[in-house]
Formats: sequence, C-alpha cells, structure tokens
Amino acid sequence: MKGIILAGGIGSRLHPLTRVTNKHLLPVYDKPMIYYPMQVLVDAGIRDILIVTGGNSAGDFLKLLKNGNDFDLQQLNFAYQEGEGGIADALRLAEYFARGEKICVVLGDNIIESSIRGAKEVFERQLHGAKILLKEVPDPERFGVPTIENGKITRIDEKPKHPASSFAVIGIYFYDWTVFNRIRSLKRSARGEYEITDINNSYLRDHQLTYEILEGWWTDAGTFESLLQASSLVRAKTLEKSQQIANVRAA
Repeated sequence: MKGIILAGGIGSRLHPLTRVTNKHLLPVYDKPMIYYPMQVLVDAGIRDILIVTGGNSAGDFLKLLKNGNDFDLQQLNFAYQEGEGGIADALRLAEYFARGEKICVVLGDNIIESSIRGAKEVFERQLHGAKILLKEVPDPERFGVPTIENGKITRIDEKPKHPASSFAVIGIYFYDWTVFNRIRSLKRSARGEYEITDINNSYLRDHQLTYEILEGWWTDAGTFESLLQASSLVRAKTLEKSQQIANVRAA
C-alpha cells in the first residue's frame, strides 16, 4: 500500500500566519505539522509516500523533509498542485504514483493519538472499495457527516447545516485503484471544488464503502482554535510518554 499526504491549499482560515508559508509547515507543539501525517503512515508500515502540495512554499517541503531522513526513509516523492481545485483534485495527481495499488490518503492537517495500522491491515484484506475513519465530534457541521442507519452509512453530507449525526469523516481514507476513475467523473460542487465526499458517496452507491471509528483523540489543525488544541493534545501526550519512560528507568 502507498501513502499520499495532501498538503496544499492556501490556509485562509489561518491568515496572516499562512500569508508567508504553507499551513502544513506551521508548528504543532515541537514539530512542523507535516511531521504528524508522515509519522502516521510510517507507523502503519507505509513507507512509499507522496506529498501533494502547491503554492509559493512548495519548495520548503523539500528543504524540510529532504528524502525522509527523519523518518528513516530512503526516498520521498512530491507532486505540485496548480490552482485550488479541492481535495479530490489534489488526489488526482497521485494516479501515476499509485500505479494501480491500494492507497492510504491523509490530509496534512490531521493529528491523531492512535495508530491506523489496524485499519490499514483490515483494508488490505478488503478485496475492493474504500474505507473511511469516523470520529464523534462536538462540531460535525465543519466536516463530512455520515448518516448511519442500523450500523451502516446511507449517505455522507459535506459540511451540512443540520448534521444527521455527531460523527465526522476524518481526513484519513483508504482507496482501491478505481478512485482515479471516480475522480474523472466528478463535477465541481457549489463551492467550486472537486469534493472528497463525492468520491466516498460514489463508493457508497456501489456498496463498497466500509468504516471504522477511530480510537483516541483526533483534531484537524486548520483553524486557530484547532491548531492550539492540536498543540495542547500533542504536548500532553509527549509529557505523558516522557513520564512513563522516566518511571521505567527509575523502577
């Protein structure tokens, strides 16, 4: 399985911070934001990774990450998105990289506590289709929201004014090779973008969409409040881990 991190966009909700840099290069506690989705993929055993970015700061990703030295990788791959066509439009650039393999797609501003290795291994046994991860949140209207009936997703609405559930579709997706054919059939939404929710609904209509509830905490880091929350959560986790190590050494 190959990994794809989508780290484009202009980050308008984080202006003026993002007027001079890509939001995925901003710090989350003690590391650049882009380090967290990188670690998620590496911890899941995915080592063939493509980063899709754009804008004037694209070259800074190469300077920061090099060939993936900080993650014990031998090579990283990069693609450049021209313009702002939405998440699905950015994913389109990964078709040549994927070469018909299954992929794990992570939005670059997603910060999670736990591992996705279990979900990845389950999807590897799934013959075809897609898998999405859900998390219960206090503000689902900010995200794609599933309607769940009798334990099954019946539809997904993008940023609904009146959410059908308290669950959000978080920015981690598993897809088979047909995702790129599905992207080609998309039409722009009312927001003028090619929506990842439309891809997920395409799999849903074909009865090929599965889901899991993510364990541990999750946040995006695309607003000032969520960026602050992400730093606080990561700091608490880091300090807890340091204390555990100290306790073991003292025992």
